[in-house]
Amino acid sequence: MSNIKTIETIIAPPPPHMVGDGFRVHNFFPNNVIDKKRMSPFFLLDYNSKVEFTPREEPRGVGVHPHRGFETVTIAYHGQVAHHDSGGNSGVIREGDVQWMTAASGLLHKEYHEKEFSRKGGLFQMVQLWVNLPAKYKMSPPKYQEITNSMMGRYDLPGDKGVVEIIAGEFNGVKGAASTFTPLQVYNAKLKKGAVLEMDFPSFYNTGILVVEGSASINNTAAPADHFVLFKNDGEKIQITASEDTILLVLSGEPIDEPIAQYGPFLMNTWAEVEQAINDVSAGKFGVLED
Repeated sequence: MSNIKTIETIIAPPPPHMVGDGFRVHNFFPNNVIDKKRMSPFFLLDYNSKVEFTPREEPRGVGVHPHRGFETVTIAYHGQVAHHDSGGNSGVIREGDVQWMTAASGLLHKEYHEKEFSRKGGLFQMVQLWVNLPAKYKMSPPKYQEITNSMMGRYDLPGDKGVVEIIAGEFNGVKGAASTFTPLQVYNAKLKKGAVLEMDFPSFYNTGILVVEGSASINNTAAPADHFVLFKNDGEKIQITASEDTILLVLSGEPIDEPIAQYGPFLMNTWAEVEQAINDVSAGKFGVLED
């Protein structure tokens, strides 16, 4: 296969840290290996690898916090998360589903283990992405896209070898459910042992694959579970052979070539805009949400 995308590095899961008391995450980017623009338009990848939570009456989670200037994308593999915001929106992200939240001009948000899941305890595995917004969209009105598994685009591999769930973008003519502000692709590739999957992305797109489950040979390089495969900005083709039953989160997108000023939950273009966001939160302009 010619015109292959070169693998730049395969990153082992960084040491985990807690976000609130409900999410034990490995932060793959941005960090010392992958900087703030390397995976643009994706700014952050927090991966809650498999962990068993014990039963608890009071749900674990993250209390009230603001967002401005970007989108959060929460992908549930195991477990369930409830969320609420200052615009009166609420819901539950269930296994196999995705919540695509456009914070944009700003809102207050909180997210917790769903009550019944918390009472029973169990296996928990999630991904949260931050997707940057271009400057012209950063102050757009907030919105939600609740994407259930049945709403996703679906491409079935020949021979019953698996499926590609298209969350955003397009794969082999099948479109994803999410509306995006810039061109990007987000897929869950669920492959059976021995399955072969070929994908093409523009050479200048920033592209990476998280091995959520199992293991695979990606462009003839072994990629174990819970590792992140980062590709160079060359070539277009990726070939995957599943070494066992495997789930891969595939990310690829057109970079946003703009300055980044990030402080905590604010992702803007200038520090003056970050300061304005902080002042707006203090002035109550993000609304009210009880913890």
